[in-house]
Amino acid sequence: MKSYGKVVENAVYSFVAIVTGRPTREIIMHYFALLIGAENENEVPGTPEFEAAVAGYEEFDRWAGDSVVWGVALHSVNEGMRRKPDGMITDGPFTESAEVVGGLYVLAAENLDDAIEIARRIPAAMDGAIEMWPMAEWTLSDNSYSENWVALIREPASDTPDPGTSAWDSGVAEHEKFGSAAREWLRGGGALYPSSAATTIRVRDGKLLLSDGPYIESAEVVNGIYLFKCDEEEARALAARVPTGPRGGIEMRKVVSF
Repeated sequence: MKSYGKVVENAVYSFVAIVTGRPTREIIMHYFALLIGAENENEVPGTPEFEAAVAGYEEFDRWAGDSVVWGVALHSVNEGMRRKPDGMITDGPFTESAEVVGGLYVLAAENLDDAIEIARRIPAAMDGAIEMWPMAEWTLSDNSYSENWVALIREPASDTPDPGTSAWDSGVAEHEKFGSAAREWLRGGGALYPSSAATTIRVRDGKLLLSDGPYIESAEVVNGIYLFKCDEEEARALAARVPTGPRGGIEMRKVVSF
């Protein structure tokens, strides 16, 4: 079991219990799940392959029930865009890896063990991987699933501060300013704990395989997300404005509409 994940869990539980007076067993945490795997060129909206994949996720959603707080499928990286640390925005494909983020979930669970038991049943865990992070913050202002773009904030792992530090508080202030300026398009968002709190989940031949940290050791890790209702031109403009550190970037991805 992941030691740092448990440390995060215990710290959050203690803090919330003190503030609210509620027992820790009643505290529900949010976990952010990135669904990672190889892109299938035949598995695009409108194809039998896509419909079969959707059926698998619909079955998972029915099984998970209220544990699924939010979730989306993403179009190919070919239809996305990325803001580099120098501010330049390029159209997809922009990943150097054969495996990409194909969908996202926010899960609700009382603890990390329960979250893992839920995530292991996500279809992507069977032939790809689930990269799961405890969330420091999560807000969803619109429950209608009207967002059509998501921004994944990517930073070097060494640049992601711990909640409660001065660096974290400074970043929060910048994001509050952005949220106010972008409220016309903003539908929700969240912040993640540092990469040391992440867990990678795979299932092979029915066996659960867990590893510490992100799925792929790369120069950048995801440490936040925004949900937007906007057109492509507006998405490009918003990607240029989302706050990051000097070495951070934005991966803007188009949401599949059902």
